[in-house]
Amino acid sequence: MSEERRVHLSKSAPEAYKALAAFSKSVGAIAVANGIDDRLKELVQIHTSQLNGCAYCVRVHVERAAKAGISADTIAQLPVWRESGVFSERERAGLELAEAFTYIHEGGIAQEVYEEVGGILSEDEYVGLSWILVAINAFNRVAIAGRYSVPPRDDLANEDQDAASGAAW
Repeated sequence: MSEERRVHLSKSAPEAYKALAAFSKSVGAIAVANGIDDRLKELVQIHTSQLNGCAYCVRVHVERAAKAGISADTIAQLPVWRESGVFSERERAGLELAEAFTYIHEGGIAQEVYEEVGGILSEDEYVGLSWILVAINAFNRVAIAGRYSVPPRDDLANEDQDAASGAAW
């Protein structure tokens, strides 16, 4: 294996990637059934991908956010969500939870975060959002490990077709 070309996990073990994609679809159904709308789902997935440094997943979820009607201004405010006034209380709870899941290795979900988020989201919403965060963190790791390319917008030919079409997650 060389530094120039990384193993593309979804192509090298397609059965595992298909299982992850199927898991993600199940998670999506749970999230919808538990009251998580597309706006909140995409905001937390973009922010998680930003925190993890996954340019590939940021691109995928920014595209989906735009299709869901989320403005460029709102997306641009994600890195500074605590200082921004564009997010609802529910979205702020989701973004707080996204950070807790992304940095879960730093002591788990802090009790204060759990209580704060639990005071805003219902238990069903917490469950649905948590599973979304588990899934996006997994996809971030697959894409980052393989250094999935993020070509200029006019050259999408080399992107993974599942992600480019939105079929994977």
